Amino acid sequence: MGQRLEHEDILQLFRAHPGTLLSGEEISRKLGVSRTAVWKKIRHLRSLGYAIEALPSRGYRLTSLPDVLLAEEVRAGLDTRIIGRELVFFDETDSTNLRARELGDNGHPEGTVVIADRQTAGKGRLGRYWASPPAVNLYTSILLRPPILPYDGPQLTFLSAVAVARAVEEIGGLRPLVKWPNDVLLGGRKVAGLLNEMNAETEGVRYIVLGIGVNLNMRPEQFPDDLRYPATSLAIETGREVSRLAFARALYRHLDSLYGEYLTSGFPPVIRAWEEMCDLIGRDVEVDCQSRLIRGRVEGLDTDGGLLVRAEGTLEKILAGDVRPLERTSPKG
Repeated sequence: MGQRLEHEDILQLFRAHPGTLLSGEEISRKLGVSRTAVWKKIRHLRSLGYAIEALPSRGYRLTSLPDVLLAEEVRAGLDTRIIGRELVFFDETDSTNLRARELGDNGHPEGTVVIADRQTAGKGRLGRYWASPPAVNLYTSILLRPPILPYDGPQLTFLSAVAVARAVEEIGGLRPLVKWPNDVLLGGRKVAGLLNEMNAETEGVRYIVLGIGVNLNMRPEQFPDDLRYPATSLAIETGREVSRLAFARALYRHLDSLYGEYLTSGFPPVIRAWEEMCDLIGRDVEVDCQSRLIRGRVEGLDTDGGLLVRAEGTLEKILAGDVRPLERTSPKG
């Protein structure tokens, strides 16, 4: 009885016997663990919000489920071909991207999903901190192994953005916008951020990790005071709490569909979908490239994900920089 008991082990047993009382002895025997281990895991599941009835001398019965992102709960309602082939959940971890990269290095399959209830070192773009309090948001990373050249790796950032935006619209009923290169906005405020990381060799990509953080039920007082960009959550914008579980499943379904289309049709469908969600196309912007400022009109995306800006008659391709729309001015009367 030295086997370690995981959340999924005992939940699978409850699901296999819905409404049935299972004695501690029976659970212990079926899972090959001690009665003490069973009791401790049930106590922990209750702390996560699972309603587990205990009747003296008769056993345990699962009576209701919480809105938690345990792998078994996500898997129970997920109908995908690639995304979610393997699901790994952490109560707390430093960064889901770091965990996904470890899995990628260790040969885990394409479509592996990492989820954390809380991150202690969540990362945003350019090494910026991503606030990751527990029990309110979605922090997830997806491991992909696309048959593409490293040059095309950034394309997957835009695929992620479209998938997140579609999930926001499906679950929240709101129409989000995307901001180049890796943000999703509601009412001009950031509701999600993406951080994709690639492991590649000259001849091809070994894996790409799609890192996604979505503010779902975060309250205004939970946001850091020193945010560089105004932030919001789906709950703030809709006025109601949303199901993290429903959102996660929706996101993985949209990712699965878009990634399947990407593998068969390439980047053009992703470009079209992203540009439909970007309100900067045809607008004048200022791009801070650190070494210089570029002012011009946005014309769209290049095939490598670069932002195409027409500045003083020259078409500039922006690969890195902060984009700010210039105020529209009314004609003088």
